[in-house]
Amino acid sequence: MQPSQNRSSRTFMDYNSINHALDGICGLYERKIRDINPMIPNITYDITDLYNFIDGLADISALVYDHEIHAFLPYDRQWIKQKLFQHLKKLAQR
Repeated sequence: MQPSQNRSSRTFMDYNSINHALDGICGLYERKIRDINPMIPNITYDITDLYNFIDGLADISALVYDHEIHAFLPYDRQWIKQKLFQHLKKLAQR
């Protein structure tokens, strides 16, 4: 991900699964909310807030390893948002 237009803000994160990566993105957003509102004990947000956070990043993408072809496949911001929606929907149904 790259939070700003400055290329030096680019950060790479490594996760063991897509679900862990999606949880990581949610965690990044939650840390940002806590930094902005340190006095709020319980953070709440909806999918639109999370989408706005993702859209506000200069760049975000995912490289996902495909075991069949033994290579990493790139996925864009829209794919990440779709996967986040599916992931959070599953968590909400538990």
